Amino acid sequence: MTTQSPTTGRPAATTEPPMSTEIHEAVRERYAEAARGVLSGGSCCAGAGSYGSELYSALERDELPDAAVMASLGCGNPIAVADLHEGERVLDLGSGGGIDVLLSARRVGPTGRAFGLDMTDEMLALAQRNAATAGAANVEWLKGHIEAIPLPAGSVDVVISNCVVNLAADKPAVFREIARVLRPGGRIGITDIVADDSLTPEERAQRGSYTGCIAGALTFSEFRAGLEAVGLQDVSLTVSHQVADRMFSVIVKARRSPDATTSGPAEAAPEVAAETRSASSPEARAAADASAAPAQSCGCDGACR
Repeated sequence: MTTQSPTTGRPAATTEPPMSTEIHEAVRERYAEAARGVLSGGSCCAGAGSYGSELYSALERDELPDAAVMASLGCGNPIAVADLHEGERVLDLGSGGGIDVLLSARRVGPTGRAFGLDMTDEMLALAQRNAATAGAANVEWLKGHIEAIPLPAGSVDVVISNCVVNLAADKPAVFREIARVLRPGGRIGITDIVADDSLTPEERAQRGSYTGCIAGALTFSEFRAGLEAVGLQDVSLTVSHQVADRMFSVIVKARRSPDATTSGPAEAAPEVAAETRSASSPEARAAADASAAPAQSCGCDGACR
């Protein structure tokens, strides 16, 4: 089902700057390729300890379809820090093959809801198949950009993401959207690549590519300032492990004030077409029934979700 959000006071849609378009396309193609590798059974590349499914416990991996585990290209495990509760509504930004959405769905239970947002058709198809295989009925997949989240204001309790913010073309927009969709008292549990404050953008680019989660990484100060600028409180950044010289996988936590009022347009940006895919839809069932070879790992070193 495809729905178009109504105009609710946001500025009129504008053409993306060339650099934003270039970044989105490079990221989309990189992760489309990873999804195609899993869907076809072809091996993408070997796993690595700093990225991918090895950052999840064996118990967590055993809960999920192999394809969801093998498609994990993140730099951490946001579920381990999000402290999810029964009945909560959770949004995963850049949900990829669905590993964090499916783990979240189990933790929030049948009275909760887990949403996965991704811009890549191939990843959404893979996530649908994984959700159907897992029998997850409390998940929804949304197509769109994390700079313009296709959900109403104040509609989720928790926002998670796994090595995705660094890929965004407009990070201030991502932070604004996170604050917009969080309910008062809502929180974030994010894992991301963050650079030492001493590194310049040029030095970050020397350490890795944009699609490899390095060149686009914020510094510790920039990440904290970005979250605080949109009104989030109790911001903390905790190093998990080093991924390159003065580049780290970091656990990011913050909270929206319980006294905050829901402001801004209730719906997503009018230019965003939100394609909602339920795990119980005919498309999802067909994807689950489609024949596929055993999944192979795409957990490349220097690659994230």
